[in-house]
Amino acid sequence: MAKGEGSEQYSNASLLNKPDNSDGIKLSSKKENRNRLSVCNKICYAVGGAPYQITGCALGFFLQIYLLDVAQLDPFHASIILFAGRAWDAVTDPTVGFLVSRSPWTRFGRMLPWILFSTPLAVISYFLIWYVPPFENGKVIWYLVFYCIFQSLQTCFHVPYSALTMFISSEQKERDSATAYRMTVEVLGTVVGTAIQGQIVGMANAPCLPGPGDILANLSNYSLLAGHNSSEPVISLDHTKTAYMISSGIISIIYILCAIVLFCGVKEQKDSCRPRSEPMGFFQGIRLVMGHGPYVKLIMVFLFTSLAFMLLEGNFALFCSSTLGFRNDFQNILLVIMLSATLAIPFWQWFLTRFGKKTAVYVGTLAVVPFMILVVCVKSNLIVTYIVSFAAGVGVAAAFLLPWSMLPDVVDDFQVQNPDSTGHEALFYSFYVFFTKFASGVSLGVSTLSLDFAGYISRGCTQPEAVHVTLKVLVSAAPIVLIVIGLTILYFYPITEEKRQGNRKLLQELRDNEADSETESTELANMI
Repeated sequence: MAKGEGSEQYSNASLLNKPDNSDGIKLSSKKENRNRLSVCNKICYAVGGAPYQITGCALGFFLQIYLLDVAQLDPFHASIILFAGRAWDAVTDPTVGFLVSRSPWTRFGRMLPWILFSTPLAVISYFLIWYVPPFENGKVIWYLVFYCIFQSLQTCFHVPYSALTMFISSEQKERDSATAYRMTVEVLGTVVGTAIQGQIVGMANAPCLPGPGDILANLSNYSLLAGHNSSEPVISLDHTKTAYMISSGIISIIYILCAIVLFCGVKEQKDSCRPRSEPMGFFQGIRLVMGHGPYVKLIMVFLFTSLAFMLLEGNFALFCSSTLGFRNDFQNILLVIMLSATLAIPFWQWFLTRFGKKTAVYVGTLAVVPFMILVVCVKSNLIVTYIVSFAAGVGVAAAFLLPWSMLPDVVDDFQVQNPDSTGHEALFYSFYVFFTKFASGVSLGVSTLSLDFAGYISRGCTQPEAVHVTLKVLVSAAPIVLIVIGLTILYFYPITEEKRQGNRKLLQELRDNEADSETESTELANMI
């Protein structure tokens, strides 16, 4: 990027103005080469972001409909599971961030061991979420326990991985490049999660159950349909349960492979960031991080926009199958949205470098609003729904990914304003991850509880009109209101492009001064 190149030129100019010192120049050159990441390093780092997106996409799109129609829990109990599982992150995310920031350095680094040791148990708990136990009374406890365990273990993976951005290189240009790779792979992860879960489950989608009114109104049609399909294989609920287990097994294998690639292909650099300050208490660290104004504004923006799109994500499958009547096509509609989002990533990368990150968030987030309105206003038409879904995916990519690109700028701003307080990157990222999961939990819990009040019928061929109205509000009206609130807060976000570039130049000067001090110390030691 332009700023990274400018910083590099500035650094080189500073070296030219110094007295001739061949040893110092050689040391600086070696340090620059060590901070430069190869394409292989960037790809391995980016692959580590796939498990969170794959599992998150599968859970976000399908867990609600799975609990209601496959596990056959009533909407009230399903809402408890969905909300409590995410609310549990209110404890795990900041706690893990604090523990990671206090972790000692090992020969593998400080972040990578968390990723390695959390993976096996996370995979087991994820698989058990999609298993229907052979008992009825303890089902709610079963899903609640394993959902909370998985959220905790995934936090132990994702918080260190998010903070790892600051430790793979001290060069901002290299970190920006690695982040671009990561964003691309994460969106591909959403496609993979949607494709695996959706296509496998879609092939074994159990038929709906007609209600008394459906039977009386269409008795002759059901009789003819039954006679016509008597020789065809019948998909039962057991087939659907098996399909969910197969898809979860495949995703679990991908999770493990991605963790191995990340661990083996990325080297965490101990001197990538400035030396850490003295360890502080948990609540002291929270007050320090949450006292940084730009960070608070950014997470508020992210909270409202994430909540908007989590409402859309969590209810769109149910909206397509119940309200639009595309019970056998909803998984393909979801896949179109994710493919469109993937294709849009290069465009948004160009857009944010050309017009700035803040402008990109405004344009990208607002771009999806017309399609949110259109999808609930147009009559049920499969072709129109595919077109709207493809267009909406372009905006979804921007709304989900662009705010993440702004977080390193906030961390840099904090380091400029607090030069003596370092080593808190994990806390910044842990709260950011927490608000993502909190938004998801609130959206799923509130929406499922709303469906319960509206009278949702599990596996019903038709739903009451109140359910259709509720789903339209959840995928259109409510998200639009939340987007407007989030973008209003973004207006007061203080880090402009000029300030961002100024912060990077100041941090580069600090790193150059520290490198000079290290060189002088080495020379003095050699002279002695």
